[in-house]
Amino acid sequence: MAERPYTILSCGMSLDGYLDAADQGRLVLSNDADLQRVDEVRAACDAILVGAATVRNDNPRLLVRSQTLRRQRRERGLAETPMKVTVTRRAELDPCNSFFTTGDSEKLVYCASSAVVAGRRRLGAVATVIDGGQPVDLAQLGQDLFARGVRRLMVEGGGRVHTQFLTADLADELHLVIAPFFVGNSRAHRFVGDGTFPWHPGRRANLAETRQIGDVVLLRYALSQRFAAIT
Repeated sequence: MAERPYTILSCGMSLDGYLDAADQGRLVLSNDADLQRVDEVRAACDAILVGAATVRNDNPRLLVRSQTLRRQRRERGLAETPMKVTVTRRAELDPCNSFFTTGDSEKLVYCASSAVVAGRRRLGAVATVIDGGQPVDLAQLGQDLFARGVRRLMVEGGGRVHTQFLTADLADELHLVIAPFFVGNSRAHRFVGDGTFPWHPGRRANLAETRQIGDVVLLRYALSQRFAAIT
């Protein structure tokens, strides 16, 4: 079996399982202490991956915020921020998005084979556009990232990407932060969508850690045998 990076899925959600509020601005699900924890996880990874919808809707920078953590990465001969990765079918992304314009790390765009030519024309000046298959194959993506030196990958959403990684059994660890409120709007996006998941009533996921962080709680799940080997 071809090797892939150790993969951590990271997500915050409301008590009723939503990632956003559908009809409002960006929903704040975390707090300062938890954002510091996320920053530490980012700094320990070689790459951060988000879906194209997250790039479009949230315009994330995906940077390591702490000066100390950035300095420690430089001292190890690394870029201040891990490589940024996104997955898209059509590669119809704005090259002016913060994903592309912030940070000194490499940016990779995995798109469907049919969109590679147009994607390189649109994004070639700000990112490396890679043929991910038709449709994009996440297992193939992981193998390619591993070949590029990525040993530890952090996946930060959104819901479609989390669903794809989980249903394909390509996640080793899940960090799920629960915010202390309800959204109550079925038009909002959930943590995952429909799918056939490896974890079900007959195969329960292993809860490795529960941690209160201010007014939120972190649930850390071990999703593969590689979890014990790396922690």
